[in-house]
Amino acid sequence: MTWVQRHPVSCAALLLLLLALGVATWRYTRFRVPLRPGEQAEVWFVEARIDFEAEGVPVTVSLDLPDAPPGFRIAMEQSASPGYGFAVVEEQGERRGEWTIRTARGPQTLYYKVQIIPETQGREAAVAPPAVAAPVYRDEAEATAAAQLLAAAQATSSGPASLARELLRLLAAAEPGQNAALLLTSRSPAAGLDLLLRQAGVPTRLSLGLNLEDGRRRQELIPIIEVFTGQRWQVFDLAGGRQGLPEHLLLWHRGSRSLLDVTGGRDSRVGFSMLRQAVPALALARQQMGVAGLAQFDIHHLPVEEQGMLKLLLLLPVGVLVVVFMRLLVGLRTAGTFMPVLLAVAFLQSALLPGLASFVAIVALGLVLRGCLERFNLLLVARIAALVIAVIFLICLLSVVGYRLGLNTGMTLTFFPMVIIAWTIERMSVLWEEEGAREVLSQGGGSLLVALIAYGLMSCAPVRHLSFNYPELNLVPLALILLLGQYTGYRLLELRRFRFFVERPL
Repeated sequence: MTWVQRHPVSCAALLLLLLALGVATWRYTRFRVPLRPGEQAEVWFVEARIDFEAEGVPVTVSLDLPDAPPGFRIAMEQSASPGYGFAVVEEQGERRGEWTIRTARGPQTLYYKVQIIPETQGREAAVAPPAVAAPVYRDEAEATAAAQLLAAAQATSSGPASLARELLRLLAAAEPGQNAALLLTSRSPAAGLDLLLRQAGVPTRLSLGLNLEDGRRRQELIPIIEVFTGQRWQVFDLAGGRQGLPEHLLLWHRGSRSLLDVTGGRDSRVGFSMLRQAVPALALARQQMGVAGLAQFDIHHLPVEEQGMLKLLLLLPVGVLVVVFMRLLVGLRTAGTFMPVLLAVAFLQSALLPGLASFVAIVALGLVLRGCLERFNLLLVARIAALVIAVIFLICLLSVVGYRLGLNTGMTLTFFPMVIIAWTIERMSVLWEEEGAREVLSQGGGSLLVALIAYGLMSCAPVRHLSFNYPELNLVPLALILLLGQYTGYRLLELRRFRFFVERPL
């Protein structure tokens, strides 16, 4: 017999735990749903502004767009260009935004806005390197200078990354040598470094990045070179002379294609503005939730009214777990199996102390009425029905009195089912006759104690946040209840019966 056959309940509990944690992990990694209430997320809003002069003919504008930039995640993108059609197209493995219009004349302005979120992982991209193109020099003197620079850098390097660092040090020096100065006469440091690395057989890629600074306007992209080191692309910041992608550098343009193409216009230029904001992480996660795959079954897609109902309903598993623990392990007796959970939910709808006082008052008055009904010798069903009607009038009376006293909490107890209150009064009345007032106080006090513990957990902000935004975690209380259901040992309160063994050792 296998372990699964010997322990079916433990196996089921383990599967529930794995399922809950697996779905919760997927939800966090896919949508970044925050684990803590009130968590804030840093978001950058970047706007690209394209200006050009239209010539009165059909216009097509194509701008290279960021595609999974390392260190960032695109949350939202849109275009604000009245009169133009806009679409994001894939061309030769690149994402480009394309604006089109039948005819336009005069100054034109187009906008592309993107919302990006910094990521802690994925600062470098691992993709296949392109073929290394042969370098082209203008004359023999330039080729000789390049060969000498490359020889000097190779003497103090051991691989593509160290070679790129040494060449960058030589080209970006405050006072470059004659060879570096000659090579940089007609080209930028990025183009010079690209030329030298290709001569050494190292795959390179010229890119453009945007330095993110809060509140900056009309910024331009800065050149960046990426070097393939054998396993992944390594970014080299030419402005700072460092290896690696700076924290606030957004890699916008990659590859050999142009950044901006304008057909039907002239004098085109593009500038960038950016703004950093802190937004609620939960609102950001809801914004990213689509309707594809498992996300279409997410609670956040329901109407707001139904979400409010489920937000309270999903707290019940926590309260049920408290009841099971207190009854099976502690041994506390309650008036009804899960009446304390309903009490805790009722207290959630009102302030704790006024709600507690209202419930005690209703039950006490109900016991008085139950004693009056006892004299009529009614059948059980008729007696319960009469109690239900009496409880309704009692709640109405307490609501009016509470309203006049400035306490608007009486009516919230209507969430607590009237039939349950009536059965509670009936049960306590019978218990009073059969067991006495002490047993009524014991079970009533136990019910209120469990309700208060459940209320404390259910009103806890992290519990409320996780139960609604990670509803699959409610499988964890189910798994624990299955395990507790197998417990057959002594309750904690039962151990007091054996205290004489400690007081009188054998």
